[in-house]
Amino acid sequence: MGAAATADDLDELRKLLLRRAVTHGDFVLSSGRRSSYYIDCRLATMSAEGMIRIGRLGLSAIQQQGWKPAAVGGLTMGADPVAYAIAAASYGGSGGPEAVIDAFSVRKQAKEHGTGRLIEGNFSAGRAVVVVEDVITSGGSALTAIAAVETAGATVLGVIAVVDREQGGRAKLEGQGRVVVTLTTAGELGLGQSNTGT
Repeated sequence: MGAAATADDLDELRKLLLRRAVTHGDFVLSSGRRSSYYIDCRLATMSAEGMIRIGRLGLSAIQQQGWKPAAVGGLTMGADPVAYAIAAASYGGSGGPEAVIDAFSVRKQAKEHGTGRLIEGNFSAGRAVVVVEDVITSGGSALTAIAAVETAGATVLGVIAVVDREQGGRAKLEGQGRVVVTLTTAGELGLGQSNTGT
């Protein structure tokens, strides 16, 4: 099924994140916490190299969990390139058409025109999906996406994130019975617990 992750994909992804996505300074995160570093994951997830490596690693994580989702997606816009990368990696493998994973995107609010959809792309009720995220901090974005897709009638198999900042978001999701898989963590990137607020 799809493009297989290579042995150096994870190591190279970590290097890419440190090179492109991590900035040191004094930042206020969306959670309200202060931090001595900021991860703008989009600088990695929207890069050509990042898309290839994240696609393969994300697909491998799905396979290792034994999940068989019809689609992957999450809250726009952080989740979008992650979902698209995994969907692209799933295409053309030996698993055939039934192994292909499509992508969807959850809007922050429903459109006020046209179809008025909250969820765009390849999504339909009654199917199994995986929610994806670029960075998990508080877990709020993933929880918002989960609520939207479950309200719309899908089953959430689990959550995949590129980076876990290790600031309680994963534990919050797991505390609600969610299976969470992360490709790497702040600690593995050498960033540690350097938030300066609570």
